[in-house]
This record gives sequence, C-alpha cells and structure tokens, in this order.
Amino acid sequence: MKIALDATYSLGKNLSGVGVYSREMMFGLAQAHPDSRFLFYYRTHRLLASLRDSLPPNASRRILRGAPCADLFHALNQRVEAPARRTVVTFHDLFVMTGDYSSPEFRARFTAQARQAAERSDLMIAVSHFTASQIEALLHVERSRIRVIPHGVRMPVPGISPERENIVLFVGAIQRRKNVARLVRAFETMPAGWRLVLAGAADGWGAAEELSAVEMSPRQSDIDVRGYVTTAELESLYARARIFAFASLDEGFGMPVLEAMAHQLAVVTSRRSALPEVAGNAAVLVDPENTEELGEALRTLAMDEDARASLVRRGSARAAEFGWKDAVRKTWGVYQELGA
Repeated sequence: MKIALDATYSLGKNLSGVGVYSREMMFGLAQAHPDSRFLFYYRTHRLLASLRDSLPPNASRRILRGAPCADLFHALNQRVEAPARRTVVTFHDLFVMTGDYSSPEFRARFTAQARQAAERSDLMIAVSHFTASQIEALLHVERSRIRVIPHGVRMPVPGISPERENIVLFVGAIQRRKNVARLVRAFETMPAGWRLVLAGAADGWGAAEELSAVEMSPRQSDIDVRGYVTTAELESLYARARIFAFASLDEGFGMPVLEAMAHQLAVVTSRRSALPEVAGNAAVLVDPENTEELGEALRTLAMDEDARASLVRRGSARAAEFGWKDAVRKTWGVYQELGA
C-alpha cells in the first residue's frame, strides 16, 4: 500500500501549526505502520531543503507535480491541485474567507484553493468542530464527508523548572487576527511588577498597526517584543511565565492554548471560533473585542494565586486529552474508510 502525503509545509525552523501537524502526521504514520509505504511529496521549491531531513525507512521523497502516484493522497493543508485515485484533505481554518485578515488578492486565491480542495477530495478532515461547520457553510460540503480529528500536543519532559515570574506570555505571529493591540491595552491595567512578553515573528497582516500599541503604551518598558524565538527560548518562556494570554479573534484550532496548558500556565483565551472547544473548562474565556473584560481576567489571575493554581491543574489534564498518537490513529481510520 502506497500512501502519499503533501510534505511541503513540514520544513523550516519556525514551523506554524500546519507545519507541526504535517510533521506529526508524516513521521507518526510511518512509525505506526511500518508495513506500508509512504511517499513524502514536496513542491519543487522545497525539495532541496527536504534533504536535511532523515526519513523513516518506509518513506521516500517525491516531487509534487500533477497527481501523486499512490493508492491514496493526503493533502495536509487544504490544497489539492490534482487528486489521486483516493484523496483526503485536512482543513485547518477558513478565517481568510470570513474576516479582514489578508489582502483581497490572497483571499480570492485562498478561497479558490479551498473550494477546489473540497471538490477534489473524497473525505475531509477538520481539526475542530468549528472548522467542520465552516467547511459545511462556506464550501457547501455535506457533513457526511467530514471527519473531525483535533490536533495534538506534546507534553514537556519533566525536569527542574526555573522559578515562575510575573510574566504574561503571548505566543504567535504578530498580526491583526491575533488581537495583540487589545492585549497590550488590557495589560496596561495590570499591577506594577508584571511584564508582557510577545513571542512571535512580526510578519503577519497588519503587524505594524498591532505593534503601534506597544510604542504608544505608557508601560512600554514592561513589554518585551521578542520576535521569532527558537524552540529552546520558547521552552524557557513557557517555564518562567505565570499567565498565558491568547485573545485571538479567529482560530481553526488554537494549538498555543494547549501548549501553554501542557507547560502549566494559567490560560486566558477567547470565547469564539474554535478556542472554547479546545480550552474546555480549563481557561478563562473572554470576549476578545472587550478590552476591559480581558484586562479584568488578567488582573484577577495576577492577584489570585489559587485561581491560577486551579487553572494550571485543569489545564494540565485538558492538554493530556490531546495526543498526536490518537490523531495518527484516527487519521489512519479515515484512510481505511477509503479502502487503504
């Protein structure tokens, strides 16, 4: 049995959620099914970079040009130029179609690709029930063709942790959708002695506008704009922070929320899109467009150690419910539905 996977998005030092998902699926499936043959397909401009990766013994590289030569093709990021005999596509989000988070040109291109991927696939995987509902409504897909398989999270290896500090941490690319400007204004109402750390590349749509809130903030000296951070630097931030704030306006899943919970931070996040579904009862949920509500949540957690401890306990348990091995197992089940 030959199974092709679009590996294009699995490369790079600063992997997005899609990149993390791609690697977990590629290597997880190959490990779990050693008797199957996996073909990792890369678009031409990424093939050379892929040579740095050591592949599993039952996997090999191919150039993604036309229809993959395999029994089944899994497009890992909602893009199918040419379907195989049987095709599965994963949809991570459709926020580009519903909000002012990109240029009109990109929105038109994204929408065309999403519709094409839905039309050319036998089954679709949505990473949340929220995303599944968007696939139905925006792409006019029958619910019977959609399977919901959430992302996973890797729990950190137990070890000696540094002392927690009065840090509110945000992780993600700086862009309009991530709502950083309101987070900055909410942080300004927190007690003295607290710092806000923004960890993520400032290269998203509307980043300059979001960061202008930092430049104008009366607490600018308490705000640390880190930009891109390495994995080791991010682990250090997770280990030292007390509160994680992720008041995003729209998420198809929200992997940073689970990562923060896994690292035992008290989480404040939005009660819209897929975030309540991911957070469950293990986070403080706020209206992301209500700066005062966000500020109140942050102030409460800053001053209430017991409330933080309760969220940490619930968050750790919540994160443990989302495993990549479970996602791999369920994805293989989708393949089997199509006779793979």
